[in-house]
Amino acid sequence: MIFESLPTTPRSEELIDKAFSRAARSGRSKSGLEAQQSMLQTASSILSDNLENVVTEWPDFGTVDPFYYELADAIVDVDELRQALSEVTWASRQISEIRSEYQPKLRKTDPDKARKHRKQAFARMADIVEEVADDLLLIGQARDDLRDLPDIRTDEPAIVVAGYPNVGKSSFVNTVTRASNEIARYPFTTRGVQIGHFERDRVRYQIIDTPGLLDRPEEERNDIERQAASALQHLADAVIFVVDASGACGYPLDVQLELRDAVEDRFGSVPVLTVCNKSDRSTDVEADLYMSVTNHEGVDEVLDAAVDAVGYEPDIPPSRKE
Repeated sequence: MIFESLPTTPRSEELIDKAFSRAARSGRSKSGLEAQQSMLQTASSILSDNLENVVTEWPDFGTVDPFYYELADAIVDVDELRQALSEVTWASRQISEIRSEYQPKLRKTDPDKARKHRKQAFARMADIVEEVADDLLLIGQARDDLRDLPDIRTDEPAIVVAGYPNVGKSSFVNTVTRASNEIARYPFTTRGVQIGHFERDRVRYQIIDTPGLLDRPEEERNDIERQAASALQHLADAVIFVVDASGACGYPLDVQLELRDAVEDRFGSVPVLTVCNKSDRSTDVEADLYMSVTNHEGVDEVLDAAVDAVGYEPDIPPSRKE
């Protein structure tokens, strides 16, 4: 996942302490002008390189997949994050410029003046780092939040499963994947996002149940959840909306269908299949397909229909003729 390997962001005071303590060690191994020059080079390199690495380790948000961009924006405000990264880039360059400004001053002078110039350079460098202290904190918090996003492959076809709680979504996902599924969590929810996989014609499909996002009306979601639900529009190639006509799930059928209509509106051109589960109890609803996960009836037909709705055509190069 694009945010999973982001390194820890140093705090300003940690970075300053690290740079100046290393500089002091490098100065003790030398004497005279050489000691001051070494200290300047060591401290400036540590500061500018670490600040630059804070920025370069982040992906370019201009090229991030829309699913992850919108999901990230729901959590951390991407515009604020990009501004903070820009400020840290500025700080890295300023420190490099300070080094270039003071290097000539440490070459042709006496050791006392060189020490004075080096201390001036250190003070200015520390001021620059402290100026971006809040930006480093913001970047560090963003890293902590985003690295916990669920690992969903945006280059694989995805089928999103929606519907009210207790209609059989998780049981369906478990049945069609026939394996232990991944349980990942959005940072703003307490319930796990269930991600399963299955293969058809050598193509791997993701099937995703997102409790807390597509299992209740829009007005019951907070702003972050609404934007996260919106992010799923960029991910889904098809939606399976599961209803329970028997009402055993605890939600009236008309309420379930209202949510189905809202999901159809949200996903626009993405095909939405209405699937009646618990068909052994009731089929009293107009649906695209009927199944009973408990009795293993109609499950394969639902999966076949979802694959057909996705209509994924892998980019396979033509075979070479003999």
